[in-house]
Amino acid sequence: MALFKRRTVGKPGEWYYCLRHQTVEEGPECRAADRFGPYGTREEASHAMETARERNLEWETDPKWHDMGKGQGQGQGQEGDGGDPRAS
Repeated sequence: MALFKRRTVGKPGEWYYCLRHQTVEEGPECRAADRFGPYGTREEASHAMETARERNLEWETDPKWHDMGKGQGQGQGQEGDGGDPRAS
């Protein structure tokens, strides 16, 4: 007996955006690696790519993700940082 059963039928009201087919689908029709969701409405799912672009932009401009110059982690593997004493 399998430990995990593959769900073949989605629940009504679960909406996904299929990256492979670039379509909105109710219930998971395509494999998980090829979809975003679940979303609460068809409308939300239809804007999945726009939402992803907005979130990516927020993360790319978030100063918490670009603080390498402050504290540990600075200079790891960079030229002239003294990271590897064998490199001298």
